[in-house]
Amino acid sequence: MLMRAAVLTGFHAPMEIREAEIADPGPGEVRVAIKASGVCGSDLKAIDGKSPVVPGPPFILGHESAGVVESVGAGVTAVKPGDHVIIAMNGPCGRCRQCGAGRFHLCSGPVRLRTIMGGSPRVTVDGQETRRFIGIGSFAEYAVVTEPMCVKIAKTAPFDVMCLLACGVVTGVGAVTNVARVPAGASVLIVGCGGVGLNVIQGALLAGATTIVAADVADQKLKLAARFGATHSILVDDLPRQVNDLVKGGVDYAFDATGAPGVLAAAFASTQPGGTTVMVGSPPGGHPMELDTGLLFSSRRLMGTQGGDAAPHRDLPMLAEQYLRGRLDLDGLISERLPLDRINEAVEHVRQGTVAHTVITF
Repeated sequence: MLMRAAVLTGFHAPMEIREAEIADPGPGEVRVAIKASGVCGSDLKAIDGKSPVVPGPPFILGHESAGVVESVGAGVTAVKPGDHVIIAMNGPCGRCRQCGAGRFHLCSGPVRLRTIMGGSPRVTVDGQETRRFIGIGSFAEYAVVTEPMCVKIAKTAPFDVMCLLACGVVTGVGAVTNVARVPAGASVLIVGCGGVGLNVIQGALLAGATTIVAADVADQKLKLAARFGATHSILVDDLPRQVNDLVKGGVDYAFDATGAPGVLAAAFASTQPGGTTVMVGSPPGGHPMELDTGLLFSSRRLMGTQGGDAAPHRDLPMLAEQYLRGRLDLDGLISERLPLDRINEAVEHVRQGTVAHTVITF
């Protein structure tokens, strides 16, 4: 089947809208007609050559997506043509050691590990096999994914907001509920109020946190943070001192959604003894971090997360239900909706930080 796709043909270069051929789904696979795909910071890292799962162009980026099942391969029973689905970032095998321990986000099954590095070659551009970002490649009209990556949603749920659940929302909310397990009444710091950080704020609000401190370098992002539930806002500068001025002794929980060097250590130093810090943003690999070991001695904890430690078939329907009940603001996350032809314009808007989120609609 022929389709249009935005193809990354070189690092630091604009994507090109090209005609591509996508294969029929094989056994255990599903072909989805993409209806909406969010532009995520992970896509920008891939464009800049900083993604460990994009070894080199050509590549089709995009992973935060939702659409309609177009066809299914042999043995697929969970979905059928016509079903509306979110494409999850990971499709756990359910059989490996990690899945057996309930750590589905860390699935080490061979299919999942292959998918992370681009998946089976299902797309060709000019006769050349072209990999897809974490086996999805949703900056295209169609995607072929494994069956466990398809999470059914109600046909009344809008695609443009449902696609956000696949990455930014589940990562941010999951960091609060699955990783830190923030209790009601806690004090929370969120550093970095972009797409993921705003959802950490929403997660803290859902958890019942009473003090939610948002920190960023941009005033416009702090205004957004207040809209999404932050009770206090500070510009990032001498973070521990400013946090201590608001919450004597430091916050109970801190979340670094930036991935910027040095920010994680500052967030860690902003917690009280016994406090917990979660690294949500992904810093470049191979960069050491300096910590005051005396802070660790005071029973502080430093944790990481991958996609909010989510189990897709548990967490994505729950978040969709929270949205439909009016308890999760997804509409407010979308600053603009653009067609595929304007993908490079969308990327630039995200890079400049002038939008909360841009969604490509088909």
